[in-house]
Amino acid sequence: MKIVNNTNTCKKKIVTNIFSKIGIPTSVAKKIVDNLISVIISNILEKKYLKIKNFGSFNLKNKKKRIGRNPKNKVLYDILERNVLTFKAAAALNKKVNTYEKK
Repeated sequence: MKIVNNTNTCKKKIVTNIFSKIGIPTSVAKKIVDNLISVIISNILEKKYLKIKNFGSFNLKNKKKRIGRNPKNKVLYDILERNVLTFKAAAALNKKVNTYEKK
């Protein structure tokens, strides 16, 4: 498994990796990546939770409106209600990440 050393892994690099590993055209690989991302997003929005075995789980939490304060000038602000997406890595993913040796 090739790990990209760059901290910015974009969809284009993922598509290129799929192309080089499997050999399918980049246009098909791009459709696969785009469809996978849209399926993940729609499942999270629909069920508020998504678990991918040996990878991790996504959880959509609703944060209520609250009052926040700027610590520098002590001015109070309303922080609006919003959704926050959290991710918790699976134990198998953590194990792979911690045992991976750079080559």
